[in-house]
Amino acid sequence: MTFSRITHDPKVMGGKPCIRGLRVTVGTVVGLLASGESRERILSAYPYLESTDLDEALAYAAWRLEEREEELVTR
Repeated sequence: MTFSRITHDPKVMGGKPCIRGLRVTVGTVVGLLASGESRERILSAYPYLESTDLDEALAYAAWRLEEREEELVTR
């Protein structure tokens, strides 16, 4: 899967996934949405973000969770 709006640069936010090279991490966006902030309020607080950025941040987070491998626990 490709994400055109998610960037990784070791010089920006310690290499965390960011939105379009800006100093706004995917984690920040997803955290705000998860805590109940409205899309409109987030876009107002970060006027350089676009609605599509929020969509892609959520898609990226979901994709990363699906890719995580965990050891099976048997009893």
